[in-house]
Amino acid sequence: MENLENQNIEPQSSINLDKKEEQFQSRIDMIELRTSLEKVKAEIGKVIVGQESMIEHLLAALLSNGHVLIEGVPGVAKTITAKLLAKTIDVGFSRIQFTPDLMPSDILGTSIFNVKNSEFEFKQGPIFSNFILIDEINRSPAKTQAALFEVMEERQITMDGTRYMMEEPFLVVATQNPIEHEGTYRLPEAQLDRFLFKINVGYPNLDQEIAIIKNQHESKKEDKTEVVNKVITAQQLKNYQHLVKEIIVESHLMEYIAKIIINTRENQFLYLGASPRASLALLSASKAFAALRGRDFVTPEDIKEASYAVLRHRVIVSPEREMEGLTADEIIRQILEGIEIPR
Repeated sequence: MENLENQNIEPQSSINLDKKEEQFQSRIDMIELRTSLEKVKAEIGKVIVGQESMIEHLLAALLSNGHVLIEGVPGVAKTITAKLLAKTIDVGFSRIQFTPDLMPSDILGTSIFNVKNSEFEFKQGPIFSNFILIDEINRSPAKTQAALFEVMEERQITMDGTRYMMEEPFLVVATQNPIEHEGTYRLPEAQLDRFLFKINVGYPNLDQEIAIIKNQHESKKEDKTEVVNKVITAQQLKNYQHLVKEIIVESHLMEYIAKIIINTRENQFLYLGASPRASLALLSASKAFAALRGRDFVTPEDIKEASYAVLRHRVIVSPEREMEGLTADEIIRQILEGIEIPR
């Protein structure tokens, strides 16, 4: 994951942030929200060592009511972290393992003939839940992936002319393996754009690796998820999502977001820039990161922190630059460094 902690911030900016926090801290009460999310982190931390960035981004997506794509090599706790997060919230949970023979009806549901009343009845599929975990989303062909388009964007499905609404909250977390391509089907850009975040998960460092080994050695439970408790209700989560929408974003920060997006469209190293949907996603995500920090106003640092996960799957590096080894994250970093930070 990207390292944002090493970026230099001038001393004057810290003073400005302190003044802003002092000025705006009482506008919206964020205490309950932050306390609840700290409890969620603590519950996940009972099992997961490290991966703070992935957990932070998952929580931000939860507050933004946006879907997440997690990419990482096997064994870096992508699936179990999503399962643990779902377990901390008192909502419905479904896990769908995508395979090459999976059909759209296996996800959405199908109409079954009822011999008792001689009518067709719709049997809901596993997508009818609150928290949906899709393992290896790129394992299924395009027609199955396309079945998610409507439900992810509009939170509804249309079957046999009847519209079925998803119950809120509704969150899709999907995983994929970046190194294995045999038997996989690349997600099209339109599908990727439905995800608020694309989170890249890396390996743990030495200390974290040692802690993982120790935890496994000392654990006496077969199912590690048993130690995780529910700490947030569905209604609380909906309240928090509504609260995050009220977070203050000053006009010069909205202009800052727009400049970032426009720069992706004009960048010579990018074949495809970000759409207006990316602007809205960056706005929502920056509000969520502000809430995670206990603030009721957005700072430029919130926007920069959200930019990588919001943009990396919405831009396409030009083929020549990609052959040279240039990544989307590096280009996004250059764009952020080239734009004056508003204060």
